[in-house]
Amino acid sequence: MTSSAAASNSTASNAPAGTLGANHPLNDGRTSDSPLITAYRGGTPSRRPVWFMRQAGRSLPEYLKVRQGVAMLDSCLRPELAAEITLQPVRRHDVDAAIFFSDIVIPLKLAGVGVDIVPGVGPVLDKPVRTAADVAALPTLTWEALEPIREAVRLTVAELGKTPLIGFAGAPFTLAAYMVEGKPSRDHLGPRTMMHADPETWAALANWAADTSGMFLQAQLEAGASAAQLFDSWAGSLGLADYTKYVAPASTRALNHVRGLGAPLIHFGTGTSELLVAMRDVGVDVVGVDYRLPLDEANRRLGGTVPLQGNIDPALLSAPWEVLEAHVREVIAAGSHAPGHVLNLGHGVPPETDPTVLTRVVELIHSIPAE
Repeated sequence: MTSSAAASNSTASNAPAGTLGANHPLNDGRTSDSPLITAYRGGTPSRRPVWFMRQAGRSLPEYLKVRQGVAMLDSCLRPELAAEITLQPVRRHDVDAAIFFSDIVIPLKLAGVGVDIVPGVGPVLDKPVRTAADVAALPTLTWEALEPIREAVRLTVAELGKTPLIGFAGAPFTLAAYMVEGKPSRDHLGPRTMMHADPETWAALANWAADTSGMFLQAQLEAGASAAQLFDSWAGSLGLADYTKYVAPASTRALNHVRGLGAPLIHFGTGTSELLVAMRDVGVDVVGVDYRLPLDEANRRLGGTVPLQGNIDPALLSAPWEVLEAHVREVIAAGSHAPGHVLNLGHGVPPETDPTVLTRVVELIHSIPAE
């Protein structure tokens, strides 16, 4: 099979037609009027919504306890354990959303790609994907293989009540970057070179990653998640021209799997201040902004067209409280320029963060009336 044939042999054929049933939280009244969904849709929420990326785990002692002796990817694929970890920060911090506990390489593992999380390193593939033959040999993710994900979402949503669950997936570029390099990379030279040196193979790989991520998102939303976020962790290594030509079409393709479901879609990347308009234009409802760019400037660049999410600097979580409080208030003021604003960090929760600080930040945010 050629690489172009591999691209056309889309995993989308394995997925049933997307629909959110009458008992879905967005349709039965549980989450449709929640602060999070209201803000994502540009309305005025009953209180300022806040959640944190990487809030499920790492900094929580209860997470470390339940994860003891369980490998990372195994913990993601045990539905009861994944649900428990997802729920822990909601119980502790009173955040306005749960973020599904998983990993961006889980769809690869479920498809049959050899990958594991190596402590201190990150995702490592058994064999990098660097040629047309490598792409053509990639296995196909099946709808049946996603059942552990759907079950974990169902268990989580049953406990969350009116608190929305956010589903997530890695964006195609980030997945493909791991696959080409075979491990984390600082500059992502491998995938950036492939785009130009072998664009047909790159397109085939990006489309494979798009359909795999798209199915992963679809499984979460149809099982009960009320919103979905596409994470492009490594897009900041790209210039605007390369992003627009070689990456944005694949991100659009991934989101096409869930675009008609009616759930808010969020796009977030790190180091992507110069890409915000292009990231919005892949077709999302909300744009996440990292800590490098003030929200009022992000809103200006986006023309006031979409709600924003972000962007408390994680480094300030260990600063004196008066410094952190002033920063949170500045973020709220800057976010007030946008059509809607959900408070978040401008990246994930550092593992050394004191959980009581996160709880105090949530209390502060909730104490400031929504406008």
